[in-house]
Amino acid sequence: MKKLKYIGIIAAGILFTQFAKAQFTLSGEFRPRTEISHGYKSLAAKDQSTSIFTVQRTRLNVMYQTEGVKTKLVLQDVRNWGGQAQLVTNEDFATSVHEAWAEVFFAPGLSLKAGRQELIYDDHRIFGNVGWTQQARSHDIALLKYEKGIKLHFGLAHHENLNRRNNIYQGPDAYKDLQFVWFNKKWGGESLSLLFLNNGKPVMKWGDEITKYSQTLGGRLTLAPGAIKLASNLYYQTGKDISDKSISAFNFLLELSTKAGQNSNIGIGYELLSGTAWDESSKNRSFTPFYGTNHKFNGFMDYFYVGNHINSVGLNDIYLKFSHSKNKFSFNSDIHYFASAAEIGPGISNYLGTELDLSVGWVINPTSKLKVGWSQLFATRSMEILRGGDYTVMQSWAYVMLSVVPTFLK
Repeated sequence: MKKLKYIGIIAAGILFTQFAKAQFTLSGEFRPRTEISHGYKSLAAKDQSTSIFTVQRTRLNVMYQTEGVKTKLVLQDVRNWGGQAQLVTNEDFATSVHEAWAEVFFAPGLSLKAGRQELIYDDHRIFGNVGWTQQARSHDIALLKYEKGIKLHFGLAHHENLNRRNNIYQGPDAYKDLQFVWFNKKWGGESLSLLFLNNGKPVMKWGDEITKYSQTLGGRLTLAPGAIKLASNLYYQTGKDISDKSISAFNFLLELSTKAGQNSNIGIGYELLSGTAWDESSKNRSFTPFYGTNHKFNGFMDYFYVGNHINSVGLNDIYLKFSHSKNKFSFNSDIHYFASAAEIGPGISNYLGTELDLSVGWVINPTSKLKVGWSQLFATRSMEILRGGDYTVMQSWAYVMLSVVPTFLK
């Protein structure tokens, strides 16, 4: 009897020791955002009414990590307020899986991460989680990682229909096949990243499905000479688009930033995304920032590369950004000068407009934040030619967002 008692104590001790080594976190997110729109993403017409709507993101996050294994599960519900009946059976409003992955470590610095996961690299220009959008973005992909002194990631994805007797993919994703290699090296406060992306999109031809591949190669360099920080992106795209045109496109960004007082920062930058002119028919010269967090870059009113402006005239974006934070409050002010990178048409100005973005944030407590923003676009006739609507009408957008991120168990 005593032996059984001792065995039980030892077994309990072993289990407790193993549990103590593991890390388990259960957390949530509640993020309703009310938006007031009169010209968001496209120009409002003269008789268009202002729209007001609220979209909420709700998440349950489960993280578990022990020796040699790390896992994450994120359940997500995104809905418009009023879009679901009060007496709901929930068949058409099921919670989705935003992330579900496991990472297995073979040796120090070497691991395989497989499943549905967010891809975030560098400044989010080519790969980002699009966190501003309530549904955000995640990929079904396998990721081989080496992180020891340097970071080297190899990503591989292949998508198919449920029909196992063919090789056809007609699903909702943006690609059928994807492979990429990402390299990063940091020294001090400086960094160099290199990226190669092979992106395959399925198209039907004579009753058969073929894959058109484009290649994106380039990288990002950040330097910190003294009080000034410098960041630069350079990417080039080649290959074929889905209409079988040859691609020859590029993206360039240069940004300088520095402190403007104890609690303030100021930055000035220029970004060019090449475009295809109205009379160009032999090549596709429009750069596509594929899976980036594009809301982060060219104005918060999302006129460019947020589900739009693909294979168009490109963009020149000259911007000035100011941020200030003190105690629990923050203030941000951005101004953008927009012009097309390629000719819109004969005799049409390349100048598209100027956008002003203002936002104020308040950290209510360690788990709760409130943010309020307002944006105004001063559009031109050239923007109207590209996007429709009426450029003489006031184009504005505002939002109020509450973000509560509690940790239930850790």
